[in-house]
Amino acid sequence: MNVLVACEYSGTVRDSFIARGHNAMSCDLLPSEKPGPHYQGDVFDVINDGWDLMIAHPPCTYLSVSGMHWTTRGLRDPKHTEDALDFVRLLMDSSIPRIAIENPISVISSRIRKPDQIIQPWRFGEDASKKTCLWIKNLLPLAMYLHDVIPPQGWQTVLCASDMLDCEMCGEPFCTECNEHYADCQHIGPTEDDVTYKTFDGVYFGTRQKPAPKMIWGNQTKGGQNKLGPSPDRWKERSRTYQGIANAMAEQWGTL
Repeated sequence: MNVLVACEYSGTVRDSFIARGHNAMSCDLLPSEKPGPHYQGDVFDVINDGWDLMIAHPPCTYLSVSGMHWTTRGLRDPKHTEDALDFVRLLMDSSIPRIAIENPISVISSRIRKPDQIIQPWRFGEDASKKTCLWIKNLLPLAMYLHDVIPPQGWQTVLCASDMLDCEMCGEPFCTECNEHYADCQHIGPTEDDVTYKTFDGVYFGTRQKPAPKMIWGNQTKGGQNKLGPSPDRWKERSRTYQGIANAMAEQWGTL
C-alpha cells in the first residue's frame, strides 16, 4: 500500500507503516526528525502521486477549541482559522481513496462536520490522556481492545468473567495477566462492595482507594492539565502522534 502521512515531521506514523511492509512517505514544511522517506514542502505538491491512503495531521494552532479564546478576545486574526479550515477541506476533498484526518477537539467539528471517532492514547497502551478526533473516508474506526487500556493512576480497569479466557484444564474463566482463575485474581470485578466505580470515555474503571483519586494519566498534572510547560516548541511536542495510536493505524488500516 502507498501511504502519504501529511503534516508529519516526527516520522512516527510513517515508520509504523514502513515496519509493516508498506511504501510510506511523510510530508511537512519541517524536515523529518528521523531518517526515512520524507518530502519537505507543500503537501499539495505530492498529493496526486498515486497514494492509496492518506493520514493527515493538519496544524491545530488555529483550529483547537482550547486556543480559540485568542481569536474570540480579538488577540489574533480570525482569518488564520478560516485559512486553516480551508486547508482541512482541501485535504478532505482529495481524490485519494482512503483518508484519515486527525486533530484534537477543534472547530472542524462545528464548521465542517462532526468527527467519525474520538480516541484516547490510553486506549492504545499509552499512559496519556488527550482526546483526539478522526475524520475518516472509506476506513473503519480504529478498534480498541480492553487489554490495551492503561488505567489512570490509582485505578484499575474493571474486568468481568466474560473478558477472560477459559482455563484449559477446567473451563473456568482464567486471567492470563495474573496467571490465576478469575475468582482468585487481583483484578477488580464489577460488583465489589468496597470499590468506587466510574465510567470514563466508555471504559469502566474501579478503585479501592478512599477517597477515590482524581482520574489522572502520566502526561497530566494533579489538576489534569498537560505537564508540558510554556516553551517555543510546546506546540511541536504536543502534536506528536503517540506510538500506540500509530501502531493501531498501521495494523488496522494497512490491511484494508
